[in-house]
Amino acid sequence: QVQLVESGGGLVQPGGSLRLSCAASGSLFRFYNMNWYRQAPGKQRELVATITIGHSTNYADSVKGRFTISRDNAKNTVSLQMDSLKPEDTAVYICCAEGGLRAYWGQGTQVTVSS
Repeated sequence: QVQLVESGGGLVQPGGSLRLSCAASGSLFRFYNMNWYRQAPGKQRELVATITIGHSTNYADSVKGRFTISRDNAKNTVSLQMDSLKPEDTAVYICCAEGGLRAYWGQGTQVTVSS
């Protein structure tokens, strides 16, 4: 069992930046592919970014060049640096760990981009 706790969300103006963090419990963090999803009201959950066990990264087209995912296996954390934020980035951002045919989800953190 892996428990995930997100932090770092908040209200930011368009063009601003936020850094989200996700802290994972347990000693097997390095064996999980880590993802950030987001879900806006009335919309389907969207995969935003992935970082694999080998530190390869992948991004949704809508955030490429603006968001950066990273992981620190020594601290059991995965982060999402979000720059040049747009109102359409407003959503609950949710951390997900995948491995061993299982997926574990955090509760999410709200990001609101508004002037």
